[in-house]
Amino acid sequence: MRMRVDEPVETILWSVALPGFGQILNGKYLKGLLFIGLEFWINLNSRLNGVIIASFHGDVWTAVQQTNFQWLMFYPCLYMFAMWDAYRDAGGGTSRFAYLPFVMGAYFGTVGVAYSATLQILGGLWGPVWLPILFLLLGVAIGLLLKQWFTKISQK
Repeated sequence: MRMRVDEPVETILWSVALPGFGQILNGKYLKGLLFIGLEFWINLNSRLNGVIIASFHGDVWTAVQQTNFQWLMFYPCLYMFAMWDAYRDAGGGTSRFAYLPFVMGAYFGTVGVAYSATLQILGGLWGPVWLPILFLLLGVAIGLLLKQWFTKISQK
């Protein structure tokens, strides 16, 4: 069976929707169900849905108070690993250091969760949804730069 060029990107986008969907799209049903189960388990224990609703309504302080940070700390790593795994299984990630944007996104997203109850940026508290997303995007960008840099120096 010939793989489409866009399959790796498609699996990442489905994994953004819900960790595990990319694995199901790749035909890895057991692994996909495991990721979905882990996502639900972490989501319920961290009270993430209520936190998201409060954050979207601009009530960051309520979101901070509702959050179980002990559980939410797991979410960025699960999220980024599920994306990486689906991407790799779909044929992506074959270049050297392709994992770095995913790893750095997971790391920085987790740091964002850790500081989300106290760190203010531009005079405001961003909370347990927006700060981890901001940090995750920063981590992905740093990972892309590191990938480019490591690739360049390893070719010398």
